[in-house]
Amino acid sequence: MVIMGMGNSSINLVFHHGSMFPHEHVTSLVKPMKLCASFHLNLATWAVKSTSKDQRWKGFVRRCSVTEFVIASDEKYGNKQVVSLTPRLYDYVLENVREPEILRQLRVETASMRGSQMQVSPDQAQLLTMLVQILGAERCIEVGVYTGYSSLAIALVLPESGRLVACERDAKSLDVAKKYYQLAGVSHKVDVKLGLAADSLESLIMNGEAGSYDFAFIDAEKRMTEKYFELLLQLVRVGGLIVIDNVLWHGKVADPLVNDSKTNSIRNFNQRLMEDKRVSISMVPIGDGITICRKR
Repeated sequence: MVIMGMGNSSINLVFHHGSMFPHEHVTSLVKPMKLCASFHLNLATWAVKSTSKDQRWKGFVRRCSVTEFVIASDEKYGNKQVVSLTPRLYDYVLENVREPEILRQLRVETASMRGSQMQVSPDQAQLLTMLVQILGAERCIEVGVYTGYSSLAIALVLPESGRLVACERDAKSLDVAKKYYQLAGVSHKVDVKLGLAADSLESLIMNGEAGSYDFAFIDAEKRMTEKYFELLLQLVRVGGLIVIDNVLWHGKVADPLVNDSKTNSIRNFNQRLMEDKRVSISMVPIGDGITICRKR
């Protein structure tokens, strides 16, 4: 752990565990407390206060063996404690994910491919499939397939009569997805659309399929998210769900110093979604962050 910028200036807490974690911004360090160390547990507690008079929160940094995690609470939110997800804790989450063997095989193959970071995580896929099952969905759309991890997960839980429209513009990665659809025996449930997703969605609308889909998942070009969302809002029925991936964008959306075009587009979309009365929403910090929208 590295602490920089002591005194009344802002500080960054940077945690190392094989790779760099996103840093936490803390406005000022008010009262350093005694550091208690043992073989299994080191506990350091700070009382931290921002420049705002009505905002005060405490940050607790614990070290268990080689894994660090942060528990932060803020009086503004009723002192609710929030635990950050670190490698050890995330390993525990993954140990409690029921990942079918065919999905594991696809995940392992994808890990060696260029752009493998685009693949959704097993815990994300598990949540998506549960939403599909709770909804009783039979007609689904995915915008951005890559090698097919999330679409395969969804296809596996669809009924035999179910249909998943899978939109992807990269033929090479789509070939991997189609191979696994075949291996899993779900190819008959997946309608692959190679090409620009916006064109594919507009074709579905022109074909009279508006309001006929139960569930949609967006995981594609971030600057096109709003376009995809508007098209899917036409295709999904009232009461149906649209799920958007990467809404936290590696934490960049909360960093005022980051203003690149992709980050700004996600940030602006999140804000517009907050004000959109056509849907009910829930932002969930799983994977790179997803927002679940229910069409009203």
